Parts: sequence; structure tokens; C-alpha cells
Amino acid sequence: MKKEWGLLPKILSGVKTVEARWYKSKIAPWGKIKAGDTIYFKDSGGPVSVKAAVTNVTQYEITSNQQALEIMSQYAIDDLGTSEIPESVKNYITEKKYAIFVRFDRVEKITPFEVDKTGFGLQCVWMRVENIKNRTNL
Repeated sequence: MKKEWGLLPKILSGVKTVEARWYKSKIAPWGKIKAGDTIYFKDSGGPVSVKAAVTNVTQYEITSNQQALEIMSQYAIDDLGTSEIPESVKNYITEKKYAIFVRFDRVEKITPFEVDKTGFGLQCVWMRVENIKNRTNL
């Protein structure tokens, strides 16, 4: 997550209860995440420091920019903490073909740890692993 967006404090305070991802193609976590999974959060360049339980996942195939705005409007308060969609978000979701919304609860601040992203690529944003302990440097 971009540290300058201040998303981890919003997650920890309960303001942000949904993580939205917008893509031009079906990439992780599309079709790979489900209720009951545990998700971990980190700011880019930093260690993992927050975990939560996935309660619901909703995926959309986007057919127009108007549809993208309508969908984002449904989730804006839970994802952004405001009903106003910032221009930067509007620009970001333009021309995207897929959107996934991951609702979560039971948020916990955890002892920070690093993740081994070997095999996932340096720019990997989402990783799906069977056991997080096999991917960490504690």
C-alpha cells in the first residue's frame, strides 16, 4: 500500500473495511481469495504489520467507465472513508476491466515481519500462499 495514502491507520481504526483492487486483466487475487482467508497488509517498502480476516469477496467485470464509477460509489465509504471519490481514484479506475472488493474484519496490529517475494516478482502487490510462515523472515 502507498504509505502516503495513510491506509494502514485507516484499517487499524476501522474506517477502512474494504480493500479494492482494479485491473486490466484477471490477476491475483482475482478468483484466489475467499471468506475465511487471512490477509496481511504492509506499506510499500515496509514490513507486514497488520492482519485481518476476509469476510466477503465481490468481483466485477467492468464494461464501461460509468459502471466503474457506479461500483466505486457503492464502496467509497468502506474503502476510502468518504463518499467523495477523489479525482486520483477516478483516474485510476478509468479503463479498468476488473474490480475486486475484499471486505474484512478482526483487524490486528502484529509484530512486523518481512516477506520473501521470491518467485512472485518485485512489483507483486498480492501473493497467495498456503502458509505465511514459509514466506517470512521473522
